[in-house]
Amino acid sequence: MGDDAAGDQVDAIVVSNLVNVRYLTGFTGSNAAVLVWAERPERPEDTISTDGRYVSQVAAQVPDLPALIARDCPRALVEHAAGLRPRVRIGIEADAMSVAAFTDLSQHAGAELVPLRGTVEALRAVKDAGEVELITSACRIGDEALAALIERDAIVPGRTERAVARDLEWEMYVRGADAIAFETIVAAGPNSAIPHHRPTDAVLADGDLVKMDFGAVAGGYHSDMTRTYVLGAAAAWQREIYEIVEAAQLAGREALVPGADLAGVDAVAREVIADAGYGEYYVHGLGHGVGLEIHEGPGIGAAASGTLPVGATVTVEPGIYVPGRGGVRIEDTLVVTDAGPRLLTTTPRALRAL
Repeated sequence: MGDDAAGDQVDAIVVSNLVNVRYLTGFTGSNAAVLVWAERPERPEDTISTDGRYVSQVAAQVPDLPALIARDCPRALVEHAAGLRPRVRIGIEADAMSVAAFTDLSQHAGAELVPLRGTVEALRAVKDAGEVELITSACRIGDEALAALIERDAIVPGRTERAVARDLEWEMYVRGADAIAFETIVAAGPNSAIPHHRPTDAVLADGDLVKMDFGAVAGGYHSDMTRTYVLGAAAAWQREIYEIVEAAQLAGREALVPGADLAGVDAVAREVIADAGYGEYYVHGLGHGVGLEIHEGPGIGAAASGTLPVGATVTVEPGIYVPGRGGVRIEDTLVVTDAGPRLLTTTPRALRAL
């Protein structure tokens, strides 16, 4: 029942992380949990729980499971399971429940509760064809939105970071985005040296590097892409760091092979930047999984453990950030296949002057 050893010893798990509930059932309400029994003889029926606001929605979205209507969904499902099977042992998502709630439930629910971590998340790390199709759609929306912004000369000196960011988000909505994947980053000039800069009223100027990190949501699934442009002619130092990041990003993409050590993939790209003398200016991991959440497993970084599975959809996003001057990041979303990594974001990566 997942990557937690204790998961092999439980009779069932109550999933209360709403993203995991959606992954398992398709339910999108704001209050829910689902009881999933272990694959054993005389397996009871799985059950979803939500409150009275979602009676019609749960019937439409999850017609194959009985619904237990209650405000405190995890408690209702634990008590339901305890009534079906004496001395039942139930796994609880430790990351989705407070210590106080877990303690109270343990004392009054009539079942033995076992905290688990990463059970459903381990399943989510590998995407099926339908999930990849939705992520591909989200990536297409982002690619087309950025192209539209460039085509109408919206990224030019005199405009503010905030105005460019809002325009880019609107272009994604126009092209069918359900939502914005995260707060869009537009960072110009010295601000481009801040990895997760929030757009301000800073005005774009000739000679600036402009870093744009953004994504769309389609059918609940996210995209993630970063491109860095220069306004006007690029200075020698800008071309230098751009070419280094471009080489590191290519090395990272090519290292995305099934079974690759996650920390090793990070090291391949990091070595390119370090060998060029900019190691101290690369301050984050190489990438992360993308799916129902913008950041999910597997993580690709120096401290990562594990290997890269077929079907993982991940980002590759090295960067160089020189404080007070500017920074470059190039990021794509890719899916790992037996035939090699497949790019889902397709906007060209070569340095472009706007």
